[in-house]
Amino acid sequence: MKNLHVLISGASIAGPALAGLLTRAGCTVTVVERAPALRSGGQAVDFKGATHRTVLARMGLLDEVLRRQTGGQDQTIVDAAGRPRAVIPGEFTGGEIEIRRGDLAELLYERSGCEYLFGDTITSLTETAGGVDVTFAHAAPRRFDLVAGADGIHSNVRRLAFGPERGYVQYLGHHYALAELGEDLARGEAEMYNEPGRMAAVGGPKASAFFVFASPELDYDRTDTARQRQLLVDAYRGAGWRVPELMARIPQAREFHLDSLSRVTIDRYSRGRVVLLGDAAYGNTLGGFGTGLAVVGAYVLAGELLAADGDHRIAFARYEELMRDYAKVSQRGSAGPFLAPPSPLRIKLRDWTFKSRFLLGLLLKATDGFATGIELPDYASGS
Repeated sequence: MKNLHVLISGASIAGPALAGLLTRAGCTVTVVERAPALRSGGQAVDFKGATHRTVLARMGLLDEVLRRQTGGQDQTIVDAAGRPRAVIPGEFTGGEIEIRRGDLAELLYERSGCEYLFGDTITSLTETAGGVDVTFAHAAPRRFDLVAGADGIHSNVRRLAFGPERGYVQYLGHHYALAELGEDLARGEAEMYNEPGRMAAVGGPKASAFFVFASPELDYDRTDTARQRQLLVDAYRGAGWRVPELMARIPQAREFHLDSLSRVTIDRYSRGRVVLLGDAAYGNTLGGFGTGLAVVGAYVLAGELLAADGDHRIAFARYEELMRDYAKVSQRGSAGPFLAPPSPLRIKLRDWTFKSRFLLGLLLKATDGFATGIELPDYASGS
C-alpha cells in the first residue's frame, strides 16, 4: 500500500490509532484536527478482556499502556451529608486496564509517524474516479485516495459525505460535563453524589469533576464555552452536597467540556472512498466501550486495507462485516439513567447493584462478554 494516500479527520484516539497502523503498512497519512494542539484532558478510559489486550499487543502498545495505566480506583457514592451509600469498585469503573485519555492520545500520536494539520478542518469532499478532492479551511486543497472520519459523534466527515447530523445522531435525554477545577479536587477521594436527574463526581484519576444531568436537548454554539459553563451552573442550581462549591469554580475552570449523551445509528460505515471509524460510526456517549471500539475498529480497518492490498471496496465491506455485530453494544441503552437516575427509588436500586456481589458479578460478566465479542483476524500472519 505504499502509494496509498489517506486523510484522517480527528486526532483523539481512533484517528491516531489508524494513522499509526497505516503508516506502518506503507501508506502516506495526513491527520487533520480542528483543535490547535493535541488534547490532553478528558476522562480516563479503559480496556477490557483478551480482545483489547490482543489488539494493543499487535499494535505494539500494550507494554507502554500498562506502564502508564492509572489502576482502577474505588468510587464512593455519598449522600448530601457526605455519608457513604455504596462503593463502585475500581474493576467496574476502570475495566482491566485504565489509562488517562490524554496519555493514550499522546502515545498514539507519538507512534503514528505521519503529518498532522492542527487548527484546521475539512470544508468539502468531492469524489472522483481517481480519489477524493479535499478542501480545508486553511491548508491548500489536496487529493487523497481515501478519507477516514474519526472525528467523533459530531463528525464533520459524516456530515459532508453522508448528510446532516440529525439523520444519524439520537439525543438520549442527558448532558454531561468535564471540568478541571483544581489539583485539590483531583487528589481527593473519588466520590459521587446523586439527586434525581443529576450526578456530580470529584476526585480520582478520571477527571477532577464530572457531571451528568437530565435535560431537554440544549441549544448552544459548541465553540461558546462561556455559554456552556452557564448552562451547567443553571442545571445544578439548588443542588446539595459540595455542588455549590463546585459550581463556584466553573467560570474559572482550566479545562471545560460539555456535550450531549447521544447515540450514532447509521446503516453503512462507508460511502465510496470515505469511511467512518470510532464514535463517528458507532458512538454512544459514556457507554463504556467507546475507546475499545475505536482501537479495535482502527485495527480491523487497517488490517482489511492491508489484506485487500488497498482496494477500498473489498476492505470497507469486510471492515463493516466484522465490526457491525461487535459495535452493537453501542446501540444498547444509555448511561444517563444509570449515572443520574430519575427518582430516589431508582437511585437506591442503582446503589444496590454495587452492594450485591451477585448483581455486580452479572454486570461485570456482561461487559466482559461485549468487549470480547469479535473473532479477531491476525493480519500479520494472514489468518
